[in-house]
Amino acid sequence: IDRPGTNAQFHLVDERIVGHKPASLDFAHAAALPLTSITAWELLFERLGVAAGKRHDPRSLLVIGAAGGVGSILVQLASRLTGVRVIGTASRPETAAWIRELGAHAVIDHSQALPAQLAALDLPPVSLVASLTKTDAHFEEIVELLQPQGRLALIDDPGPLNVTLLKRKSLSLHWELMFTRSLFQTDDMVAQHALLDDVAQLVDNGVIRTTLADHFGTINAANLRRAHALIESGRARGKIVLEGF
Repeated sequence: IDRPGTNAQFHLVDERIVGHKPASLDFAHAAALPLTSITAWELLFERLGVAAGKRHDPRSLLVIGAAGGVGSILVQLASRLTGVRVIGTASRPETAAWIRELGAHAVIDHSQALPAQLAALDLPPVSLVASLTKTDAHFEEIVELLQPQGRLALIDDPGPLNVTLLKRKSLSLHWELMFTRSLFQTDDMVAQHALLDDVAQLVDNGVIRTTLADHFGTINAANLRRAHALIESGRARGKIVLEGF
């Protein structure tokens, strides 16, 4: 994040922020996992403070933008490793089906009013929100739908947010950036190594799966342009992978 070269053939990487590749996956399917897995894991278990374990949890988690790379892992982790009820958002039939396939208990449309759709569901009230895209567009709705003392975690780069709206309900706001530990060389940087090993074990045990959705072939200028165009279109689901030169 602090130097160019992400499309290079080789990288020098600190061992504290890498883990073992899942034995059950080829390299392309494994490549779809690390960035999104770290982000989703830290957001769910550290920023939102959800406890791992399938114990009873009387809360619902709303994942806005659940069909993307981070959302596709987050839905799996939350539905299979915790007791919260998971509600994902999508705006197309194919992405809604994808989210349900990954374990969401319900899916609503983020192009329509969120509070009204949530009220129609027979699920616990939303106390946790993971906003993965367009947080500024949804911010007032998020404040409205969150239960008092709820938590909002976000990963995008929204425009200015009126955080004073959070005060009345004592809502808390949490940022997640997977690069924080490596950028600042934090004392707990090796936690990312550990969680990636945990994710690899979960994949090998069949608990969660890779979220590779599109394989665009070898790494060259034309395929890089295709991949970037799909991401910029806002219609991508899961992860896009290029492999080999």
